[in-house]
Amino acid sequence: MVFFDIIKCESRNQMKTLKTKRLILRDFKISDVNDFFAYASVPGVGEDAGWPHHQTISESETVLKNFIARGNEYAIVYKENKKVIGSMGIYDKLDLTIYENNNQKEIGYVLSKEHWGKGLMTEALKRVIAHLFDEIHVYALWCYHFDFNHRSQRVIEKCGFKFIRNEITEATHLNKKYNSCVYCLLNEDYQMQKREIHHE
Repeated sequence: MVFFDIIKCESRNQMKTLKTKRLILRDFKISDVNDFFAYASVPGVGEDAGWPHHQTISESETVLKNFIARGNEYAIVYKENKKVIGSMGIYDKLDLTIYENNNQKEIGYVLSKEHWGKGLMTEALKRVIAHLFDEIHVYALWCYHFDFNHRSQRVIEKCGFKFIRNEITEATHLNKKYNSCVYCLLNEDYQMQKREIHHE
């Protein structure tokens, strides 16, 4: 799980349904609210991403409607049972102090606790990375995690991101400050990794 608190969002017409061996990534629908509440209401899931777990299904419905309106959040669907088990958001990168190219994105994600440790988020993130670099031609991708969130750290590192820096992040919804680890993956480095795998 990665926290996110981004203001400017990706345009809806860039969201494309993606598939992996075990997953489908698609736009959220209001009918997903029960699945969404099922994982968002579990203590520890939202807190690892910077927001409190949901207390009521109406709270989940409000958030879900916001997802749908913004159009920059993937529903992660588990093919085995057709249920939504998580989300992955794609956002415009606002801080361009390292790379001036403005075609950069931040990725935030969360996964149902019952599916932790199965490699599903790594599978989903790798597919989104391929889509953004190979089809959208994004210059750089960014991911963050709180320093205690070692599961998210492993996902990010498995997907080829490089550690950039630590910074203090205020989780306003939790009224707390955390030490965050910031990672970046450049398109050129991703393409080099692909060539190396191809030649192995």
